[in-house]
Amino acid sequence: MVTNSDEHGSDGPPLGFAHHDHGVCVSDALAAAEARCAAERLRFTPVRRKVLEILLQEHRALGAYAILDKLRDDGFGSQPPVAYRALDFLVANGLAHKIERLNAFIACVHPSRSHTPAFMICRLCDAVAETQSSPARGALGEAARATGFRIERTVVEAEGVCPACVDKADA
Repeated sequence: MVTNSDEHGSDGPPLGFAHHDHGVCVSDALAAAEARCAAERLRFTPVRRKVLEILLQEHRALGAYAILDKLRDDGFGSQPPVAYRALDFLVANGLAHKIERLNAFIACVHPSRSHTPAFMICRLCDAVAETQSSPARGALGEAARATGFRIERTVVEAEGVCPACVDKADA
């Protein structure tokens, strides 16, 4: 089962496809990341913050070199390790996710809690929406239990057409 629950447990459309105040979305996410890093004594350096901010600008996955270009434009340097180290930190600490299909990254929409995300990727515009997934409770979990396999990590990525592109897909 895949849902997108907010902190109050209500279900709604995945954030990447929902209409919302994006300015508030970005500022709230940055504030939550800063608070979490402070609480866990993680170094949220200016370059890490900037990479997260870049990822938050759009609900699309960005490749490391696109991020590096934006970092360079903002005066953070132009060497690939700058972007990769920041991305490694963000992914390792649950502030971002890697979208395997696109070899790109997206900001996490639920950074304050442990979860198993699922990603819906528009094949026409590459928009990505994150939602909740429970693979251990579904068919995959049943198959794992039946074979004695213990799932440690899953990556759920679905390709399709987002609401903004649905008319283009039918044309």
